Amino acid sequence: MSDIYLRPMEVSDTEKIVAWRNHDRVRRNFIYQELFTVEGHMNWIRTQVEPGHVVQFIICETAGDRPVGSVYFRDVDREKGCAEYGIFIGEDDAVGKGYGTQAAKEALSYAFETLQLKRVFLRVLEDNIGARKSYENAGFRLIEGRQEKVVLEGITRKVIFMERFKEEPDGGIK
Repeated sequence: MSDIYLRPMEVSDTEKIVAWRNHDRVRRNFIYQELFTVEGHMNWIRTQVEPGHVVQFIICETAGDRPVGSVYFRDVDREKGCAEYGIFIGEDDAVGKGYGTQAAKEALSYAFETLQLKRVFLRVLEDNIGARKSYENAGFRLIEGRQEKVVLEGITRKVIFMERFKEEPDGGIK
């Protein structure tokens, strides 16, 4: 039995998502670090989630059903069969429990089986070692030679790309 499960994000999750994304620990590990607002999140739902460009879930602990974070696929391209993956654990006491890897595996199963995607990729700050390890444990592999640089809080940081293909062993994940 898994420690977590995914449920579809609802409008009623907005306040919690905004609070999580504005938490320094979460925000500093994102490439987009601007503060979130309720209005901005509602616009995200209207312009991205409702038309199907984004599929977003809430990560909940199995014991007690407590929401602890979110996982999503953005820029879903059904023609090319690909999307970008993103995740964050918003509750401090849920960090380091393996929830990120479990959520990634469940989300990838959904992406490959339900959305019928062939490839899922992600961008991660190179110095975010915990996230990188979690992604590797979920089957993501580094895209050699593909990287960017971003300036965050006056510091230049490297962004690396990772990907996972449906055809790879464990393509169904679980």
